[in-house]
Amino acid sequence: MPASPTDLRAPFDVGVPVAGGELTVALWGELGTAPPVLAIHGLTASSRAWLETATRLPGPVIAPDLRGRGGSGEIPGPFGMAAHAADCVAVLDGLGVDRAVVVGHSMGGFVASVLAHRHPSRVAGLVLVDGGAPLPPPDGDPEALLGPAARRLDMRFPSPEAYRDFWRAHPSFAQWSPAVEGYVDYDLTGAGEQLRSRVSAEAMRADFLDLHTGAAGRDAFAALPDGVPFVRAERGMLDQPTALYPDLDALSRLKVTTVPGTNHYSILFSDAGVSAVVASLS
Repeated sequence: MPASPTDLRAPFDVGVPVAGGELTVALWGELGTAPPVLAIHGLTASSRAWLETATRLPGPVIAPDLRGRGGSGEIPGPFGMAAHAADCVAVLDGLGVDRAVVVGHSMGGFVASVLAHRHPSRVAGLVLVDGGAPLPPPDGDPEALLGPAARRLDMRFPSPEAYRDFWRAHPSFAQWSPAVEGYVDYDLTGAGEQLRSRVSAEAMRADFLDLHTGAAGRDAFAALPDGVPFVRAERGMLDQPTALYPDLDALSRLKVTTVPGTNHYSILFSDAGVSAVVASLS
């Protein structure tokens, strides 16, 4: 039976060697009990973006902190979609997993597509969540385009509660929950009144440019087979009425599920959004 939506069972973090260091990987459930799900997070996120999803899946979930994020925040580049896909292969190798069903949110959708394109034998299935399809070239600085999620990288906070308050003011997190709080708390590092996000600004900028202009993600999307599930948020990055992917014609080859009332972030934390993701993985 899938776990209750309110059962935020804590993952078990392990280290997996990759080029340049050791990637932190969150595990829910026991490997070998069922085909695992490899869950890949977004640009300024971490493995804890999958807290709600992981608690509702019956089998094991593997969620790496991509290099430059979370427990892998100190691992240097190279960054980019191909580098992250290679790290995901190293994660599967390190955990003794031959194949996994792969789900990616936001930038993680691009990484997941590249993984499926370049290493098809390792991917038993693919689900994209509001990411992975080509986006227009960026017009401006990532901090301005991504809003508070990026601006926080240079900020310092006097306490964990102050960091939670910062996130509570984010337009896309109007509905606070234990999963959101767990996601926010995990991102914090430092001591005293110098607490900060664990996300590397260098990694964010390099990956932001690559996912918009790099060939790896574009080629991978073009190679996707028809009918790949694409779970789409109805609203945008900052909860604006326009979706991140407003042009459904551009997604016509995919099996699109639009989740009413969700934005780019809440699609992984709201009941409706997580239910749609889990259904696509079933």
